[in-house]
Amino acid sequence: MRVVLSLGSNLGRRIDYLQGALDALFDAPGLTFVAVSPVYETDPVGGPEQDAFLNAVVIAESMLAPRVLLDRAHDIEKAFGRERLERWGPRTLDVDLIMAGDVVSGDPELTLPHPRAHERAFVLIPWAQADPAADLPGLGPVSALLAGLDHSGVRLRADLCLEPPA
Repeated sequence: MRVVLSLGSNLGRRIDYLQGALDALFDAPGLTFVAVSPVYETDPVGGPEQDAFLNAVVIAESMLAPRVLLDRAHDIEKAFGRERLERWGPRTLDVDLIMAGDVVSGDPELTLPHPRAHERAFVLIPWAQADPAADLPGLGPVSALLAGLDHSGVRLRADLCLEPPA
């Protein structure tokens, strides 16, 4: 099934954390790389005062159950020093599962599609760059969802890029 993951970092070596997460996602079996978006610098949304994030979106084909993929994402966050101290607080790395095929889940630990993805330009803009025909299950085309969002806090970082996993 097609999966979409959002990567973010606003502490330390941000681009290195994003690249490390991208590489780690594909170090174990079960995922096949499809695409990675350009890197964007984004203003933080919600939470305390904090530095800007670097964000990107990764698209893959997965043979993993969504719960297994979410556990992999959390393990990668921990490996890069993520501490869950404050909701929407600063972090070395954030790896969010945005969608997993047509799976819809209301489980509080694994809500799919991601419950706020349709409201977040920092997710939808990179996703649309990586897959212009993207569709958020139950909500429609990503391009249409973007039309109603403020894009001012999302800036392309053409000087930065993520290398596809080897």
